[in-house]
Parts: sequence; structure tokens; C-alpha cells
Amino acid sequence: MKTRSKLIAVAIAAAFAPAASFATNGYAPHGQGVKAQGMGGVATALPQDTISAATNPANLAFVGDRLDVGLTWFRPQREAQICNNFGLNPLGCESFDGNGKENFFIPDFGWSKVINPNLSAGVVVYGNGGLNTQYDSGIPLFADPRAFGQQTAGVDLMQLFIAPTVAFKPAPNHSIGVSLNIVYERFKAEGLQNFTLVPPFSPFPFPFSESPDSVTNKGYDGAWGWGLRLGWTGEVAPGLMFGASYQTKTWMENLDKYKGLFAGQGDFSVPQNGSIGVSWKATPALTLAADIQWIDYEQIDAIANPIQNLTEQGNLLGSSSGPGFGWESMTIYKFGVAFDVNPQWTLRAGYSYASQPIPSSQTLFNILAPATIEQHLTLGATWKIDPKQELSFAYMHAFENEVNGSGSIPALFGGGEANIKMYQDSLGISYGYKF
Repeated sequence: MKTRSKLIAVAIAAAFAPAASFATNGYAPHGQGVKAQGMGGVATALPQDTISAATNPANLAFVGDRLDVGLTWFRPQREAQICNNFGLNPLGCESFDGNGKENFFIPDFGWSKVINPNLSAGVVVYGNGGLNTQYDSGIPLFADPRAFGQQTAGVDLMQLFIAPTVAFKPAPNHSIGVSLNIVYERFKAEGLQNFTLVPPFSPFPFPFSESPDSVTNKGYDGAWGWGLRLGWTGEVAPGLMFGASYQTKTWMENLDKYKGLFAGQGDFSVPQNGSIGVSWKATPALTLAADIQWIDYEQIDAIANPIQNLTEQGNLLGSSSGPGFGWESMTIYKFGVAFDVNPQWTLRAGYSYASQPIPSSQTLFNILAPATIEQHLTLGATWKIDPKQELSFAYMHAFENEVNGSGSIPALFGGGEANIKMYQDSLGISYGYKF
């Protein structure tokens, strides 16, 4: 018991370590847990480990007594380009590298216990994703180096979920689960001084923000919040499972240090989302699975409000209708396959496709958050060390995708276009122990 308690304590401590951005489907990860990551993110109807409860809490009833601890190395490559801007380069383009920080490590942890044949309980701790850019040369439209000197520009957002979970079996092959999502997020922004200017020190006859002292260079601010995730998993025929999951909006405290940046006086809540999935054990060795996921980014003003709210309607940064990133809601299609080569080895592969959240008219502010990825290709494997222990691995490549601006830089900022692009790689490893 002492050894087990120490393992759990160490795993939770690791999961609380500063987690980095995992912006790949918008700012959400392509999958939770290394096994799911190796299958294109599929997990809604595929209870492979405790971390699958982060996607569907009902899965916890099918995984038994076990512990899972994982770590994923994540490397996004971000770039922006400003073209034909009157104040910067009227007849050409200038490129900016957003990779001042490019290596991130994201931990996860899950533990489950069968209370009785119909009831299981546990906890899952994981990074929900985030955003990160670091332009070491600054962005002249956001902070003029001539006025402020060399300025690093960028943002850093992290969201950590702590999800106590229970799953109940109303019938032998069906489960209903619920997670209480306790969420901590932290955020900082740098190099946005142009949005803090007010008359008579501004070239414009009006301020950009209703709280200009709470826009940028305030260090990290943190906020807590909560929400719920509900799910169902059921085996409707031998080897054929269906699942469905829904997460409510997660209501967050305001980020007061940045109440002059985010719409709603610093509100950056987590949007509602849901998924449906199916898995089919086509042969004793072969499993096929698919998910459809929906993320309602349009529900959160700081994410969804377009830049036109400022430039055409006069709603200042930080106000209830202030501008945001202009994202649209996303639908993601995920496909995965797993094959048991022998009793010791399982191989996995997957693919996912997501609708683009960033319209071409909204690329200017998304220089700070170029979440342009649409396609992922993944590979994975599990090595069963013995009947109780296993190691799993996953590799993901998110293909480079570029969103070219169209009417993206308002005349207020000198006109022209902002183009953004990104590609990503990740490599994960996890340890599983069956009690």
C-alpha cells in the first residue's frame, strides 16, 4: 500500500508541474493520453486506459484497477508574415518567427478503482491544451521597437484539468460516467504596448482598451474554474462499442491582470464540447475506431469576437463586446486502428481532420495564436512488460497549414495582410500498472 500511495503522489505532483501549450485542434490537444494519441485521438468508445476518461468519463468502468502516468514532448513551429502594410513594408512582406520557445512537456495522470462490479471511481489530471508564441524580434504593429526598444511579443496560456470521476454500470455492458472538472489556467502576454496608448500619447484620438494598464507585460495571472463532463459507453453487440460525451462550459474566474485585453474584463472560460464514437473489434487482433468531436469556440467571447468589433463598432479591448481572436467552432473527425501483433506488442495508427477555426479575415490577432492545424497523422505502440505493467508510445505529426489573410489588417493599422502558419510534432510515453 505504501508503494502504491507513493506512486500516486509522485504522479499527481508531475501532473501539476507547469504544463505547456498543446494547441493543435484550436487550442485543444488532438487526443488525451498516449494510447489515444497514437490512434488519431480516438477515445470516446475505446476505454484503453484511465486517461480515456478525460474524453469520456464512462470509460472508467471498463479499465479496472490501474494507474497511468504519461509525458508528451510537443514541438510546434509557428510563423507569421505581414505584407503590404503602410507602416512596415508597403510593397512587400516581412516574416516573423514565433519559436522563441519551441519545446514543451505535457504530463498526464490517471488512477481508477473498482468499488464494486457496478461502480468505479478515480481521478484524471491532464493538460487541456493552450497557446504559446514567442516572437523574439517583436511585432511592430503591436509594439513599435522604435518607441519601446527590442520587445518580445507573444502569449502563453495553459489549462490544467483535475477531474474526479465516477462511472456506474446500469447494465453489464453499459456505463454512465460523470467528471467534476476543476480547472486552473494561467496566462501572460508580452509586447502589446501599442494597445495601451491613450490620448494625447496615442496617434489615435481614442484608447484601444477600456483598461489600458491591464493589457500586456503583467507577468503570469492565474484563475480557477469548474465544469462537468458526462458520458455513456456501451457494447451494443459483441465487439461493437458506442460512446458519447459532453462537457459543459467551464466557468473561470477572470484574469484580472489582463482585464483590458480579453473580452468580458479578462474572462477566458473553456468552451463546451462533445464527441460521439464507435469502436469495433473486427478480429481478435484488430480494432477499428472513429470519433467525431465538436468544440464550441464561438461560445467564448474572448476567443470568438472578431477584430471588427473594435475597428468597425468601437468596442474597446476588455469590454463585454471587445475583440478577440475571431475563431469559429470546430468539428474534428478522427480515425484509428490497433493491431495486436502478439501477446506482448500492440501497434497503432491514426489520422484526424479538423475544420479551420481561423477565418482569413481574422489573421492579425492570430499572429499571437496561429492555431491553423487541420490534419494529423499518428503512430503508436504498447509493450506489455508483464501481466501488470506496460509501456506505451505515440508519435504525432501535424501537417503544416497556412491561413493567408484577406482584408485582415484594418486601415486603422496600416492595411495589408497577415499570413500565419504552423506545423507540429510530438512524442509521448506512458507507463501503465494494473493492480
